[in-house]
Amino acid sequence: MMNTMINGIDCTKILFLDIETVPQCASVSELNDVERELWQKKASRLAEEGMSDEDLYKKAGIFAEFGKIICISAAFLRPKNGTMEMRVRSFYGDDEKAILTSFMELVNKYFNTKKIFFCAHNGKEFDFPFIARRALINGIQIPLTLDSRGMKPWEIQHLDTLDLWRFGDYKNYTSLALLAHVFGIPTPKDDIDGSQVCKVYWQEHDLQRIVTYCQKDVVTVVQLFRKYRCEELIPEENITIVTD
Repeated sequence: MMNTMINGIDCTKILFLDIETVPQCASVSELNDVERELWQKKASRLAEEGMSDEDLYKKAGIFAEFGKIICISAAFLRPKNGTMEMRVRSFYGDDEKAILTSFMELVNKYFNTKKIFFCAHNGKEFDFPFIARRALINGIQIPLTLDSRGMKPWEIQHLDTLDLWRFGDYKNYTSLALLAHVFGIPTPKDDIDGSQVCKVYWQEHDLQRIVTYCQKDVVTVVQLFRKYRCEELIPEENITIVTD
């Protein structure tokens, strides 16, 4: 089914995504009493013996109710001189509403039809719903292609490189880094990984480092998808980082 489905998709009709998220505050002490109580209830299942409130709060970025998006990297393919070119554009900053507004403008202009697919690693459980939830919280309309509410599974145009790798086996999570390794794709984790994003953002204030990491991840998602289709990797010289 995977072969039949993904090999029949026009790869120029796919928007590949990766997002980076962090807790909304630098420290749990910045939450008011109501927020702190709600957070403790939400995060109770994540608590481990000996873990401080501060360490637990570092995980808040995985929840749309307590986290925020600081970077969305999007990649798409275009034919060029008989081969494929990958273009990558990132939306990032401290102002989440501005990030989402700019990203939605891109989606609405070029990627908001039933012929378009979205693809991310673990996107069905994380990236896609996180973007949609944070958009609503920020009062931003969700584009048709991202709004899966009330839709039947076969009506949703979302692809997930983690889900495609499962082949019906849902026992384990397989990281993007591991899949990149087994398929011979240059690793996206040569500097930081997801567990370090909170520290790099709130303590080191190095947003550009996070953007670079996010861009590497989305490039890897594209390359992995091509491997799933038994296609050649996009050469580095055919990858363009678009800057405004």
